[in-house]
Amino acid sequence: MSEKSLQIPERFDFGYHKEFTEQYQQILEDKGVTQIALDFSRVGYLDSSALGMMVLFQKKAKSQNVAVRIRGAKESAKEILQIANFDRLFEIS
Repeated sequence: MSEKSLQIPERFDFGYHKEFTEQYQQILEDKGVTQIALDFSRVGYLDSSALGMMVLFQKKAKSQNVAVRIRGAKESAKEILQIANFDRLFEIS
């Protein structure tokens, strides 16, 4: 099992869309990857566009049998993920 990590910036909003998409597409091209961890340890702010990007990413990953989990979410970021019921879509650790 091969896991790759994707570092999410302190401010996760639409301004990060292009970079986020390019990074996860590059990781998904590696056929040896079975799991991707979104590293939320630095995230202090995320908005609805970030949640939308994560849902899209999760669907693409799932279609390639790649599991996605969220690692290191703190305080407000973790609270937002829980309010949005993202614990149903992602393993949050």
